[in-house]
Amino acid sequence: MFIGEYQHTIDNKGRVIMPSKFREDLGSNFIMTKGLDNCLFVYPMDEWIVLQEKLKSLPFTNRDARAFVRFFFAGATECTLDKQGRILIPGNLREHAKLEKDATIIGVATRIELWSNEEWANYNDDDSLSYDSIAEKMAELGI
Repeated sequence: MFIGEYQHTIDNKGRVIMPSKFREDLGSNFIMTKGLDNCLFVYPMDEWIVLQEKLKSLPFTNRDARAFVRFFFAGATECTLDKQGRILIPGNLREHAKLEKDATIIGVATRIELWSNEEWANYNDDDSLSYDSIAEKMAELGI
């Protein structure tokens, strides 16, 4: 399980160090794709396969389903860690997440998210995302 928040710097080649606590669970090959809220999602292969099957089962006759599947798969790339524990973030994904120099890497249970520090700060400053209001909404979902 991926948990925690880490700050790292992106080098001039577009590489970032993956936190050591994430590396073992991530595995040797994994998938990075465009995420929601202007971040990147990183999935271990086993989690990607589960998600891929769910997305493949969406009705292709539904316009929103087609758009979401396109968004998710078109931005996806298979990645590996180098010997220093770094991953190369492709330019199109860095652009999507507004990643330039500093990154926040967070664990979100089954996936990892990469955020620009600025986008992560903006996300956390959003008044509509207070813990109390989120908790109330989760109660409606039975959590």
